[in-house]
Amino acid sequence: MKISLPARYEDLDQAYKGKLIPNQELISLINKSYKSMSISGGIRFLPIYGESGVGKSCATRELGTHMPDVSTFTLDRSEIESSENLLVRIKNERNATDKKVLIAIVDQYEENVQGKESIPSQFVEHLSLLDRKDLSGELIIFIWLTTNKEFQAQLIKSTSRNERLLAHPSFEIAGPPKSEWPKIVEETFSFHNSETPLADYGVIVEDIQQLARSAKTLGRTILLVGESLSEHLESLENLSEYQVLLLWPVADSTRSQRVAQFSRARSGYRLNWDAWYNELNEDDKRTLPLQALNRARLYFDVRVVPLRAADLHRLCIDLEDDDKELPESHLERFRNTHFFHLVSGSWANYDFAPMRERESQRADDAKVWYESITNQPTQLGRRLAKVLRTLGLNANHEVTLKSEYSAVRADVFVHVTTPETKKRIIELKVFASENTMPSSIKDQIKITLRRHAQFAGFLGRQ
Repeated sequence: MKISLPARYEDLDQAYKGKLIPNQELISLINKSYKSMSISGGIRFLPIYGESGVGKSCATRELGTHMPDVSTFTLDRSEIESSENLLVRIKNERNATDKKVLIAIVDQYEENVQGKESIPSQFVEHLSLLDRKDLSGELIIFIWLTTNKEFQAQLIKSTSRNERLLAHPSFEIAGPPKSEWPKIVEETFSFHNSETPLADYGVIVEDIQQLARSAKTLGRTILLVGESLSEHLESLENLSEYQVLLLWPVADSTRSQRVAQFSRARSGYRLNWDAWYNELNEDDKRTLPLQALNRARLYFDVRVVPLRAADLHRLCIDLEDDDKELPESHLERFRNTHFFHLVSGSWANYDFAPMRERESQRADDAKVWYESITNQPTQLGRRLAKVLRTLGLNANHEVTLKSEYSAVRADVFVHVTTPETKKRIIELKVFASENTMPSSIKDQIKITLRRHAQFAGFLGRQ
């Protein structure tokens, strides 16, 4: 299982770099320097201080993304130490772009060399000479990134004989507010892992907030989340022998969409933690045992599956008659539902097509029928078990399962014997259409997660 959560700018996916949040204070200073150079001439030098991990590299190297007339590039060691090599590089960069302003970046070079105390005066002297001769009239800003406040002061002091060079006397990058770190971490992880949410690996917003409290920078927080991920991955390898499916009959497209929004249909209707979490009110977010609930979601591979009433209707006439003969044509129709592909273990071989509720007499008849049986969930569960048995599955209704921690009751339980297929705990959510609202769906998911968190011992009984 390969996952990625890069903490350094260099390790980010190239496409993601353009999504980085711009540093408006830095952009404003670059604009100010550009206007100053245009009017008064000369090049500019900007030493920037920031703690390791605040986002100095991200903010500077992506200036060109957010400023159409800017081109950025990073200087290597030979170009920093030799004015001749530096001049060649600048001319090459100028020939390669028609953008107005060049920004040359030195990224913490002093940390890897001896005799760094002499670097400031030497480099600034090179800039002063180039400013007077070869780069006269060129619109270029040199940025030096450092994690050492004293070294920044030395760079600034070295411009005392040519104060025009200095773009700012003490510029510092602090990074985005800590309140934004969880969102940034989640977005970074999702982008680098095929849009898979971080919560699917056991780390939720509250975990990131907790880690961020002890971290000084966003970069450090990302590293801590990465360490936490490795711990969660080890614990998630021992997955439950059970899978929980919340089956929600729906009588129209509106209800179908309301249920489906809490799942990721193409991924087999896996419960979408982010969608469910966003429905919680602030009190729930503060008081619910979210870590335990998310752990139960992952452990039991919880699914939220809408099922069209029209696919149940003709198989569920006369629910009191246990000997009712099931029409073959309607059984075959049921065999092709998303729900059956999931419960039978054939989803991986299914060529996914979105579920659609079409207007038809069949759908209208099913809607009338469904509204008449929402007070008979037990009988519906019994008939559903019979349908599954007729289609070759070992299914029973109202089965109580016990663990050393608690017990849960499956409305329908599908027992399989092959080791690669989980036993299915099916919870029927038989709600009238007017009661199939986002709030009620959210609450039912909460109840199911809590019940199974207790069943697995992740949460004590209350």
